[in-house]
Amino acid sequence: MSGGRAPGRALRSPRAFIAGLGAAQIVSWGSLIYSFPLLAEPIAAEFGWSKTEVYLLASLALGCSGLTAIPVGSAIDRGQGRAVMAAGSLLAGALLWAWSALPGGWPLVLVFIGLGLAQSMTLYEPGFAVVARRYGADARRGITALTLWGGFASTVFIPLTQLLLDRLGWRGTLEALALVNLALCVPLHLAVIDGRRDATAATSASGAEDRRVVRWALGQPVFWGLAIAFTVYYAIFSALSFHLYPLLIERGLSSAAVVGAMALIGPAQVAGRIVIAAAARRLSIRGIGVATTLALPAAFALLFLADHSTPVLVAFALLYGSANGIMTIVRGAAVPDMLTRSAYGAVNGVLTVPTALLKAVAPTLAALLWQWNGSYGPVIAATVAASLVVVGSFGFAACRRPR
Repeated sequence: MSGGRAPGRALRSPRAFIAGLGAAQIVSWGSLIYSFPLLAEPIAAEFGWSKTEVYLLASLALGCSGLTAIPVGSAIDRGQGRAVMAAGSLLAGALLWAWSALPGGWPLVLVFIGLGLAQSMTLYEPGFAVVARRYGADARRGITALTLWGGFASTVFIPLTQLLLDRLGWRGTLEALALVNLALCVPLHLAVIDGRRDATAATSASGAEDRRVVRWALGQPVFWGLAIAFTVYYAIFSALSFHLYPLLIERGLSSAAVVGAMALIGPAQVAGRIVIAAAARRLSIRGIGVATTLALPAAFALLFLADHSTPVLVAFALLYGSANGIMTIVRGAAVPDMLTRSAYGAVNGVLTVPTALLKAVAPTLAALLWQWNGSYGPVIAATVAASLVVVGSFGFAACRRPR
């Protein structure tokens, strides 16, 4: 065939590959993570549940995501990225639709266990692993490009979910989110991830080689510094993802101001990532990570000052959003840049387990803190303290080299 590339090749060009994965990341993050805080309020009201009971379901999903991260990463290392991510989006769509039809009770527990598996198959970790296999030594560039897309998930889906709730109710909203996963994400994953190319690139080493690299990584101080930093950071991120909306409403801000400020987080994430992409050749991941972790305590301290103050709220959204956006790049590039380029999916999967498990309990812990005190003040204080742990542990990792 002459006169241009075949359609299949065009869809799997580097630009189309990142664009397709990126669009799917927007939908996956938006429907599986960012929609939940807005859905939680009407669901709790209809079922008569407490805040803690509702967030236990979110914790269950995140915990299951962590427990399945290692086999998912290993499957991608063996060249199954296309099947993994397409199946994850199919599962997400089916379970969101099932959730919309359930009256509560134990079947809903099973749905959230399945949604946890869908998260481990569709969010950044599998996306980074697929990109790392495609880009090889240039993985950082591909990961940065992917996160530029993913940064718009909150910007698109927080107002979209609110609009759907106002028009369709929570059950209709879940049906709409399910359809977007089925109609957009499944075909995108099948179209842009080249299964044959991925399988050809699969390392000839078996699972035994993955296990050898993982055992070596577990003996490195760098690994444990990164593990603590990312585990605590993503616990903070998880708690705020689910509690930021009610936290800011409690500070006396209107729902319109809160939704508007939260919608700024996505563009701020993208702006931070663009700055890093532009300066990528001059800055190391170590230096980027240290500078970004130092910005976190300042951002969270602004929450104490957000009472009835829209400018402070905007300042928080911009600082937190840009820091979060950059941390996502640091998380994706830390393993190949600071530890090892071998068995990325397996090593990243092991690093994800403690991260996902603490992410799982963080929303419930925040809800318990709120229930104990009757306000979000202790939650903000705990967030600031935890961010200082992130600063220290990443600094520890940045000062060391693998042995």
